[in-house]
Amino acid sequence: MHFHGPSAPGETPRPTPRQLPRDIRGFVNRRAELSRLNAILTAGAGADARGNGGAGGSGEDECRPADGVMVVDVCVISGTAGAGKTSLALHWAHQVEANFPGGQLYVNLRGYDPGEPVRAQEALHHFLTALGVPANAVPQDTESAAALFRSLVAGRKMLVVLDNAASAGQVRPLLPGHPGCLVIVTSRGRLSGLAIRDGAHHLTLGTLPEAEAVALLRAVTAGFRPEDDGGKLAELARLCAHLPLALRIAAERAAARPHLRLDTLIADLRDESALWEALSTGDEQDAEAVRTVFAWSYRALSPDTARLFRLLGLHPGPGFGIAAAAALAALSPRRARQLLDSLVSAHLLEQTAPDRFEFHDLLRAYATDQARLEESVGEREAALRRLCDWYARTADAAQRWITPARARVPLDPPPEGAVAGDFADYDQAVDWSEREHGNVLAAVRAAEKAGLDGYAWRLAAIFFNAQAPSAPVAEWLAAGEAGLRAARRVGDPAAQAGLLDNLGFARRRLNDLTGALRSHEEALHIRRRLGDRRGEAAARNALGLVLLRLRRFDEAEEDFVSAASTFREIGAEHWEAVSHVNLAEARLEAGRLDGVAEHLDRAGRLHRRMRNPRSLGNVLRVRSALHLRRGELPQALRAAEEAVELALDLRNRVLEGHVLLSLGHALAASGRYADALASYRRAGVIHRALGDRSREALAWRGTGETCRALGREEEAADFCRMAATVHGQLGEPWNQALALAALAAILRERDPAAAARFRAEGLRLVARFGDAAARAMRERLAAEGERER
Repeated sequence: MHFHGPSAPGETPRPTPRQLPRDIRGFVNRRAELSRLNAILTAGAGADARGNGGAGGSGEDECRPADGVMVVDVCVISGTAGAGKTSLALHWAHQVEANFPGGQLYVNLRGYDPGEPVRAQEALHHFLTALGVPANAVPQDTESAAALFRSLVAGRKMLVVLDNAASAGQVRPLLPGHPGCLVIVTSRGRLSGLAIRDGAHHLTLGTLPEAEAVALLRAVTAGFRPEDDGGKLAELARLCAHLPLALRIAAERAAARPHLRLDTLIADLRDESALWEALSTGDEQDAEAVRTVFAWSYRALSPDTARLFRLLGLHPGPGFGIAAAAALAALSPRRARQLLDSLVSAHLLEQTAPDRFEFHDLLRAYATDQARLEESVGEREAALRRLCDWYARTADAAQRWITPARARVPLDPPPEGAVAGDFADYDQAVDWSEREHGNVLAAVRAAEKAGLDGYAWRLAAIFFNAQAPSAPVAEWLAAGEAGLRAARRVGDPAAQAGLLDNLGFARRRLNDLTGALRSHEEALHIRRRLGDRRGEAAARNALGLVLLRLRRFDEAEEDFVSAASTFREIGAEHWEAVSHVNLAEARLEAGRLDGVAEHLDRAGRLHRRMRNPRSLGNVLRVRSALHLRRGELPQALRAAEEAVELALDLRNRVLEGHVLLSLGHALAASGRYADALASYRRAGVIHRALGDRSREALAWRGTGETCRALGREEEAADFCRMAATVHGQLGEPWNQALALAALAAILRERDPAAAARFRAEGLRLVARFGDAAARAMRERLAAEGERER
């Protein structure tokens, strides 16, 4: 049972994605392969009309599934590196896009890049956001994200292009479940598992016949050179091994030198080929031909352009912007733009957006090799330092907008001439953080691998504070652990404490309360040893939040009181206000309402004076719960609605998901059951995306209790049963008891015996708690049991 489905009334309709990169300029030939793809499309359409999703075509390379295996519309285009698999897939996709009114999705899975391939979870995040799912509403586990993807594309005729796949396992979670969709996969391997299990068609792409290779050379050079002799073009094609990638690069060089005789270009390439043949083992002749053309084209670059090309091979992420390239090579952005344009013109770099670039995987590997050959170890390290420094300073600038109240990470003086990014407003900072998320985390790994521990820990620490509210915290966790290792190696205890607290916050959001408690306790120990009063107060406040989740209210209240007192003494008003809100929530959850309003009033005054809307949203959330306990329904509803609006303005899905639960409670208590269900549904989707199974289960319980009020008892029981199961798995006895109590109330008349069992189990779980709320619940459940007897 999931919280996704057709858009609810008033929700924005799902967008139609158009993600195909632009068609290949001057695409020629591959007529037989295009005909094969057209036949597959026709066969798929016929199968879809019959409703069985059958396979079509009868080429000798085509694989047929075993009997009893459901055929899905998948075609794998395989072939050697540089054979033009992507070009063919994209050219054909543009030709047939009108057949797919549901839209087109595209992702480069980077299965053969020197770096890490794209995980299925990352690709699903890319697809789901294109389909209208808010970034923080994308499930963090692959199975749930894949299920949501299949649900959203069901019934839509869509084309999905999965480029550069390394394995069937990387592809399979990205397959729609509806035969009206067609998936095109490109790979260097055959991915036979997709044919056997998923009924995929297979198309092998070889090198071009000589006539087609010559036609490609003519197409690229047309209008730039006088018509060249066919025999000489055939010789040039042979030196390129008839591989489209090599042919295009060679043709671009010929087109850029219209007055240079083709004989001269051929002689240069033949000399380069002889050199490679002398250095190679004779294996992988196609790959050697490609490297020959790369080297031939690379040596024709100006010294500055060649230097930028090889330094870009050191960039740890898959794509990059102009400013990052400028930092890497110690250039001005204007000069970097000029050199990047030259690389694009030489077909050595691909431009994916007005200010974004990336390599073909073969070219990136070649650039990296050239950097190792031509740049000294010191020069390579200096380039990586400049890049890490740019990411660190730009992330620091983003933090000033995204989390301005958090302590800034100290940075060394910038290198001479270094320029960091800056932002005009909150939205610009968030946009940058979302766009560079993968690059910054990759930079942390690269810095650690290169022994740049100072950058490794600083990048991890800064980016925790500069992450976009939509960022999945699980992805930062590995970078945070790498940063902590680096901080320990350099012997910086303050850095260790800061990262430990960050790791604690991340683990708490992922419901690893034991790990979170351990991280914050270690941070507290370090802060005390350093005599860092502000840090000690921050660690105690963080500890209190974990203890609050564990319902250890007395300990949590002690930590919050201590933190608030210290923050007040040192003049840290923001964090004093935060501690007061946490203290109010601890007292409220424990069933002690005295003093709650006063703590909230003080926190609200401080946050309003400091114009801190994020924290003010949290004040409103707790205030809504207080009004609800007092039976003040209009005030509870108003506070929750205001908190939701603040969260939406901030693009803060963590806060939005939390306050939507409060809004659902207030709506249900007010008798607005349909609105309450919508609020719980949104909260459940967001918390699934955040990986917060505990709060997702709270949304389920709210849904179940609301369904019961509407008389939909079967649905109510299902939701409460699911909630009880998850809370039990997470080791949350209090929430499990609440879900079991709700389930017992639902089943009281339909199944009294089951209701009694659930009520007894709830009583057993609650017995371990001694707070006022637990005592009241024990009395209520015992009274209900007595009435039933």
